[in-house]
Amino acid sequence: MSEFLQQLINGVSLGSIFALIALGYTMVYGVLRFINFAHGDVFMVGAFGGYYLAPRIAKHVPMPSLQCGLVVLVLAMILCAVLGILIEKLAYRPLRQRPKLTVLITAIGVSLFLEYAGQKFFKADPKKFPELIPNQQIHVLGSLVVSTNQLLVLVVTVLLLLALRLIVLRTKMGLAMRAVSFNAEAASLMGINIDAVISFTFGLGSALAAAGGILYALNYPSIDPLMGVLPGLKAFVAAVLGGIGNLPGAALGGVIIGTVETLVSGYISSTYKDAIAFAILILILLFKPSGLLGKTEVEKV
Repeated sequence: MSEFLQQLINGVSLGSIFALIALGYTMVYGVLRFINFAHGDVFMVGAFGGYYLAPRIAKHVPMPSLQCGLVVLVLAMILCAVLGILIEKLAYRPLRQRPKLTVLITAIGVSLFLEYAGQKFFKADPKKFPELIPNQQIHVLGSLVVSTNQLLVLVVTVLLLLALRLIVLRTKMGLAMRAVSFNAEAASLMGINIDAVISFTFGLGSALAAAGGILYALNYPSIDPLMGVLPGLKAFVAAVLGGIGNLPGAALGGVIIGTVETLVSGYISSTYKDAIAFAILILILLFKPSGLLGKTEVEKV
């Protein structure tokens, strides 16, 4: 039981990171009805943003410390929010009236561009992510061990989820996002600036991906330009599992995928930890395509 609880703690920590990435997928899909496959590479840019920002922040704020970690996290989120807005404006907005397949292929192209640009500017060799906060082992209930990095992941994820819920449900921009998601044409006729709403959605989703990148790098402190490929795909699976377009579903799907992956790695074999996410994707598409919290929609011809 002690080993199971330890694996569960590790799984929830990993799943929280997947949840942050999955929220970006599901928000963009909810508004535009397409999958932004470059989202996992924005996650990578967020990690590298933290890598290069940390030494500069350390000149003014002691490192490692909680203050340094929070400053790096916020700056990386702002950096990736700007990147997400630029990607939407330059790559996706000109294709908004084109077939969805065209936009999907463009998203794959943007993903490859970010990966190879990362190898050009960041170099392909793995880099050790700096220790932003003191990483200490905390013993809970005897033999259970929780690191301060894992606690930070859980606390930051919960706070960001609450902030996202507040934005979506309690602000005018959140109301505009829900209106555009429901009917973009009617929202436009009511005076909502569709371009501003979509740009805000991309920026918000990219900021969450950056937070996920920093938290992931703190717990798995080796980063490289291709680090976003697998976490991005697993987060996409999490979004589909929870119900693509459903925010609570994306968070739930992320936690489930992270927990199942950790349990499979701990009890069966680490060889299958990557395959299990895609096995879950196949099963959910076969038996419940709308996801755990998603609703079946009828498309009109």
